[in-house]
Amino acid sequence: MIKRVFLVVLDSFGVGEEPDAAQFGDYGVNTLRAIAQSKAFDCPNLTKMGLFNLDDVDCLPGCGAPIGAFGRLRERSMGKDTTVGHWELAGLESPAPLPTYPDGFPEDVIREFERRTGRGVLCNRPYSGTEVIRDYGEEHLRTGKLIVYTSADSVFQIAANEALVPVDQLYEYCRTAREMLTGEHGVGRVIARPFEGASAADFRRTPRRHDYSLTPPGRTLLNALADAGRDVIAVGKINDIFAGSGVTRTIPTGGNAEGQRRLLELAGADFGGLAFVNLVDFDMLYGHRRDVDGYAAAAASFDKTLGELLALLRADDLLIVTADHGCDPSYTRTTDHTREYVPFLLYGAAVRPGTALGTLDGFGAAAATVCAALGVDAAGLKGTNVWPVICR
Repeated sequence: MIKRVFLVVLDSFGVGEEPDAAQFGDYGVNTLRAIAQSKAFDCPNLTKMGLFNLDDVDCLPGCGAPIGAFGRLRERSMGKDTTVGHWELAGLESPAPLPTYPDGFPEDVIREFERRTGRGVLCNRPYSGTEVIRDYGEEHLRTGKLIVYTSADSVFQIAANEALVPVDQLYEYCRTAREMLTGEHGVGRVIARPFEGASAADFRRTPRRHDYSLTPPGRTLLNALADAGRDVIAVGKINDIFAGSGVTRTIPTGGNAEGQRRLLELAGADFGGLAFVNLVDFDMLYGHRRDVDGYAAAAASFDKTLGELLALLRADDLLIVTADHGCDPSYTRTTDHTREYVPFLLYGAAVRPGTALGTLDGFGAAAATVCAALGVDAAGLKGTNVWPVICR
């Protein structure tokens, strides 16, 4: 029986466009192919886990003898965003997309937000997070109005300069928005985007971002494990994505470097259940900014950590490496997420090496397999349980 599972989400690490990608505005996207061509890409440990043995992955040679089980997952939910991707990994599918606002939020929503916060609003359009503070930051400092913007994702983002709006106050404004945005306007996330600097020439976002997610509308892997008395340790933005539902311990991080350190620390800790880890920099710092070499270097950094982690795993551990969507850094049609398959790489002493899983329908294979490995009832969760196939 498995005692500990490490479920690591490389945020936006897609491995090729899904058949319906064009419906989401994506054509020929492939995050892995883009970064594998960079000189900064160096991932021997992901390679030996079977990353380049996946269906239709031919950008680099595969491994002759993968050390674990490997496959790719096709998303069933109607979205390509962080929230529905993680929910589906946890066994909760979203047949209807969360609301998006390509023309900005309705006037009545903005007016109510202004009334509740006592501050005016600037922008109210889809925008890049770095460009919006460049274009509206100085007016924000002059007027005290909040910068509200969105993206192709289901998000309501609020940017404010820390010298004008203390971070705790910005968080309170986000909580106000979260209370408002339910039902018809139930966006996946309200996001605090603090920044600093005195002018457009030196504005920069700070690491004190905070997400306020919609509570999952159903039972997830996290609830199943917590109800069974298992530990559910949320590392990075996992706690925010699930609005704390089913989480027994949370470890916030400031980015990949800290998340990777926390992952290694947990490998040396004694717990029974799930360590659910999100490494956000792939998406936030490199995918959306279309930085191919930066993304590739982040992959190489994780791969080095992965090598250390593999050596630390115990006989009753299971490691799963996957992703929640794509964000092809070479795709210039947009700067948004891309609709892609994600990797599903599994390793542990109990996993039969070289097990090819092919393409599985639904990210929920992660939830079903984790429950089976830990001996927890997965009733009500969506997903294909591959544990009987991969277990020695």
